[in-house]
Amino acid sequence: MDDLWRLPAADLAALIRSRKVSGREAAVSALARLDAVNPSINAVVDHRPADVLAHAAVIDSAIARNEETGPLAGVPVTVKVNIDQQGFANTNGLKLQRDVIARSNSPVVDNLRKAGAVILGRTNCPAFSYRWFTTNLIHGDTKNPRDPGITPGGSSGGAGAAVAAGIGHIAHGTDIAGSIRYPAYACGVHGLRPTIGRIPAFNASLPERGIGPQISAVSGPLARTIGDLRLALAAMCARDMRDPWWVPAPLEGPAMPKRAAVCLRPDGLETVAEVLAAVTDAAKRLERAGWVVEQIENAPPLREAAELQTKLWLGDGYEAQLEAAEREGDPGALACLRGNRTKVQPFDGAALSKALTRRATLTREWLTFFETYAVLLMPVSGELPFPDGLDRRDDASFARVWRAQLPQIAIPFMGLPGLTVSTGLVGRVPVGVQVVSSRYREDLCLLAGEAIEAGGTPSSPVDPVR
Repeated sequence: MDDLWRLPAADLAALIRSRKVSGREAAVSALARLDAVNPSINAVVDHRPADVLAHAAVIDSAIARNEETGPLAGVPVTVKVNIDQQGFANTNGLKLQRDVIARSNSPVVDNLRKAGAVILGRTNCPAFSYRWFTTNLIHGDTKNPRDPGITPGGSSGGAGAAVAAGIGHIAHGTDIAGSIRYPAYACGVHGLRPTIGRIPAFNASLPERGIGPQISAVSGPLARTIGDLRLALAAMCARDMRDPWWVPAPLEGPAMPKRAAVCLRPDGLETVAEVLAAVTDAAKRLERAGWVVEQIENAPPLREAAELQTKLWLGDGYEAQLEAAEREGDPGALACLRGNRTKVQPFDGAALSKALTRRATLTREWLTFFETYAVLLMPVSGELPFPDGLDRRDDASFARVWRAQLPQIAIPFMGLPGLTVSTGLVGRVPVGVQVVSSRYREDLCLLAGEAIEAGGTPSSPVDPVR
């Protein structure tokens, strides 16, 4: 079956478990698709076909012995090149890290394998995973399969491009300021940023991260169906004590009334007409599915949260980050750091204390808000996906990009979950909506996401546009 790569992960896993197709057939199909389309988009930057086939054979042997193989039995998935996979370089898009070979797996990789997934390849990211664009000096540029003139997003741009083009059924990404949600938006797929502590993560190959990334950076899935996001979340969140922030929270929380708030211009966001229309359309889909939807003028504070998140992300160890970026020589990374210098410096003990103190206050406001509403619908970005490389065009364009990304940057500061649901196309440019809920209520995000997805045209893999 040559077109197995087209199937949702849930359908493929069921076929493999029932022995209607083999894990090897799924792997061969996935590798063929990768060979066919990856050269034109450069989404996967490292893969070993022999290892893929060998792992698929292990799954087939386990099924033949009637052993439990997990919910992702034989499903080809991709992982981002900034997490540890034993025997592979954890480059994070850097020449500086080309020789950082992992001796063990990240908890994310281990959990995917325990669930039966077959790791198909490693996906590209910008240098240091800093940008909403995906290019670097070691692996090169990743192109958006829907339109090479627009960004595939970042920093998980390879993940978004891969799953949109049918390279793997689920993609792993990471998110500290939109790096899952924006590639999903830009590539026309769905992407879930889980609550901080939901999915365990750790890279033994690299130094411990600073406090800002520790309390806001997460791993999560991108996929072409909301159902596959559910499946991936359940697999990825399994217990691993290497992550001290991991929380054994249930995947399903208490029932809440299906009540949603919709905010079109949160904190004065300059929202373009096409995005306003997409968010309004998503709200109507929810209403048709039986949700009570209330339009509000403003949500709890986002702008201050985004400013403090930027400071925690880039300000802690700023000079060391800048020195590393200068050694790397990556223009995009340098633009990111230099363009944000005045926002994040000076950063001292007093600045850190103030940021963490305000984090408690702002998080409390958001948690109180979600006592009234199950979810909030708002833009992923104030604009449609940007022209590729827009942030490096000039100072005004750099500022424009960061202004538009307010809804993405802010949410991680409170540690909240956020879901990008792709809702359609404007010409051939994707558009979508962001669904946010309370901590550990990914189930409510996904419940609303399923209703929005069902009200439109399902996302399906595309052949790259040249």
